[in-house]
Amino acid sequence: MGRVLEFPGTNPVDVAVGRRLKHWRDRRGCDVDALAGALKLTPEAVRRLESGQARMDSTQMAVATRHLHLPVWALVSDTPAY
Repeated sequence: MGRVLEFPGTNPVDVAVGRRLKHWRDRRGCDVDALAGALKLTPEAVRRLESGQARMDSTQMAVATRHLHLPVWALVSDTPAY
């Protein structure tokens, strides 16, 4: 039989950023559709970001933090940076 293709795994940094994005989106009471609209993405694309299956670029990170009223460190670290 044939081989199963090896798909690249998720990047642990992308998973951590996505987990923080979902945490803060939930905590701020923002639904996926609202964040998707702010990012000019589909709700499915936001779900991929939150699961770490897609990487947020710096522009998306800036838009997301502004929309959620967060400092940038909230998505890149669990430790406040003052």
